Amino acid sequence: MRVEGGASGGWDREVDVTSPVGLHRVVEPAGVLPQAAWRLDTRPEIAPNEVRIRVERLNLDAASFRQLSEKHGGDGDAVRAEVLDIISTRGKMQNPVTGSGGMLIGTVEEAGRRSPLGLKAGERVATLVSLTLTPLVVTDGLAGWDGRSEQVPCEGWAILFARSVAAVLPADLDPQLSLAVLDVCGAPALTSRVVSRYVAERAAEGDARPVTVAVVGGAGKSGSLSLAAARRAGAGRTVGVVPVVAERDALVAAGVADVVALADARDPVALSTAVTSALAVPADVTVVCVDVPGCEHGAVLATADGGTVIFFSMATSFAAAALGAEGLAADVTMLVGNGYVPGHAELALGLLRGEPGVRGLFEARLAAD
Repeated sequence: MRVEGGASGGWDREVDVTSPVGLHRVVEPAGVLPQAAWRLDTRPEIAPNEVRIRVERLNLDAASFRQLSEKHGGDGDAVRAEVLDIISTRGKMQNPVTGSGGMLIGTVEEAGRRSPLGLKAGERVATLVSLTLTPLVVTDGLAGWDGRSEQVPCEGWAILFARSVAAVLPADLDPQLSLAVLDVCGAPALTSRVVSRYVAERAAEGDARPVTVAVVGGAGKSGSLSLAAARRAGAGRTVGVVPVVAERDALVAAGVADVVALADARDPVALSTAVTSALAVPADVTVVCVDVPGCEHGAVLATADGGTVIFFSMATSFAAAALGAEGLAADVTMLVGNGYVPGHAELALGLLRGEPGVRGLFEARLAAD
C-alpha cells in the first residue's frame, strides 16, 4: 500500500504518514512513540499534517545542560561536540543521561495542508514540545555556540507533528527572552491551577487560613515564574528557597516572594526547617524547580499533610519521591509537571510583562549567559 506523499514528496513507505503523534518518523525501535525512540527520521520533506521549522536557536533544559557541563568539567568545546553527536546520532536532542532535551525557536518554512497547528510560512515561533520528540537536524556544526550556556544559536531544521504545540513569538519581546520564558511556561501555569484550587476550597469551607507555597529553586526561570503565579492565584504567603547567597540577594531584590530562605535542597532536614521557619507552618504547596537530583525527600518533608508537591525538575527521581513519601508516612499528593497546561504560554508571558522583578531575573540570567 502506498500512502499519500508529503507536501514535498518522499513519503512512500508502508506506514500511516498522517499519524498525529509522529509514529511515521520513528526509525528504531519500531512501535514506540517519538520520545521513546532511539532514532528519528529527519528528512526535510513533510507529511500533509507536519510543519517544517528553520531553526535559529535551541534552549537546552537546565538539568541536561548541567549534566553535560559537569561531565566535561565546563569544557565548552566538549559539550558542543557531545550535543552535536547526540543530534546527529538520534535525529533529535535527547540527553541519554537525563532523558531530557529542551525546545527551540525558528521560522516556519512550510506547513502541510492538513496541519492543525494554524502556522503559516514566515512566522517566527517557539516550539512548546520537547526536543526529545522533535526531529532535528543541525547544519552549521553549532559554530556560533561556545558550549557554555543553555541557549544554543544554530542553523538547521525541525519537524512538528499534528499533536505538537507551538506559539508565535510576541513582537514586543526579544526572541531570546521569549525562548527562556516559553521553555518553562508549564511550571507557572500548573502552579496557578493548583494554588487557585486550594484558595477556592478554603473560601468555600470558610477556612480563613492563608494558602502557603514554597518554591524550591525560586531564583531560577521556572521558580521565579511559579512564585509570581502563586501570588497572583491568591497564595497568602510564599517562600522562595535558594542554595547560595547570591541567589538569595537576587530573589530578595526581585520582590516576588514574601520570604527568601537559604538551604541546600538535597538536605531534607535543612530544606524542611527552612520552609517551616519561613512560613511558620509546612507548605500547602511545594514546587520543585531545581536542576540537581536528590531533592525529593526534602520537598515531601516540607509539605503539610494533605498538601501537594509539584515536581518540575527533570532531575527528579520519581521512585525516590514515592518511596520517600511512603517512608515518611506523608499524606501528600505528588504531581509531575508535564510542561503543558492550556494557556500556559500566554500566562507566562503575561507574568513576565507584569512582574518587573521576574523580568529582571530573566534578563540578568541572559546577560550572564
